[in-house]
Amino acid sequence: MVGASRAVLTLAAAAVAGVLLYVATYFERGETYGYWAAYGVVAAAGLIIGLAQMRGRTGNPPLMFVVAFLPVLIAAGWVLIAMQPNANWFRAHVLSWSGDIGISDIVDDLGTWLGVLAFGIGYTLGLTLEPAPAAVVEEPVARPAMAPGAYDRTAADEPVAAERREVAATDGRVADDGTVIEDERAREARPVR
Repeated sequence: MVGASRAVLTLAAAAVAGVLLYVATYFERGETYGYWAAYGVVAAAGLIIGLAQMRGRTGNPPLMFVVAFLPVLIAAGWVLIAMQPNANWFRAHVLSWSGDIGISDIVDDLGTWLGVLAFGIGYTLGLTLEPAPAAVVEEPVARPAMAPGAYDRTAADEPVAAERREVAATDGRVADDGTVIEDERAREARPVR
């Protein structure tokens, strides 16, 4: 995807993402179900923007998924789970583990940007997706062009030589090395150059 088509697609994706962000404001984020619904819609907005940036058939989607998407999902998902409004088993464990490894202050600080984290998850997932690789089509090898007015004597004589070998082979006039043995009449009939 190149040029104007990518720009137009990005504009359309931004418009759709804006509508999704507006829709996300209608969920009650003070409850667990509304919290996940709202941030799921924000992640979908990021996915739409990411899909608009598809690079074409030259990337490495599996590597992009492992190296880029999974770390973003783990890090941002960790904060999203820790900042849930209501206590549950997942939230309790993530908060406990955050305290155990000494990152609870970082998790609290990043909790200010929950919408951005959810958007980043969707955006990164969108960047990992690409169309399937196209089949490689080999171009035919072009013969070098001859200069205007150049004359290739070998190529010009080849059909005649091939015909001579064919006739000689049927008459049995071929030497052991594959050359045609001409008789006296054939030499006289040949034009002088």
